[in-house]
Amino acid sequence: MSASQPGFSDPAREAGDQACTPVAGCAPAGRGARDGVAYHCRWLVVDEQGRWLTAQDCPPLAGLDTELRLGYLVLRAPGMLRLDIPLDVIEDDDSVRRTAFVGGRPVDAVDEGDLAAAWLGNLLQRPGRLYKVHPDAPPVDWAA
Repeated sequence: MSASQPGFSDPAREAGDQACTPVAGCAPAGRGARDGVAYHCRWLVVDEQGRWLTAQDCPPLAGLDTELRLGYLVLRAPGMLRLDIPLDVIEDDDSVRRTAFVGGRPVDAVDEGDLAAAWLGNLLQRPGRLYKVHPDAPPVDWAA
């Protein structure tokens, strides 16, 4: 989503940079990225306490490749099977609602589940979960 849409605030997007980075703090998406502005910084990887992890904090995330394809966020990493996460899901299940922390500030999020957590745990060699910023969340200051 662009900075004008709920849930996201990104100076690079406001400056006209069209690269889509679906998973905040990781590399921009490959194929499908130009059409995926609505999915820019929609997901984030968090640690056990819900704190945002970036490739700078957690070097294995630098090897994470993302792609927007046929209605899915596709995650790939060397030596691993790909993981497909549906792009658009109605977020009406409060049992998966979580709070992530970006720069110490709370962000309303949705946990993408145990399969995604296991996949990320294998990649990171430590616990991690994939959260999606809730569509009703206020803008996230990713620079925090």
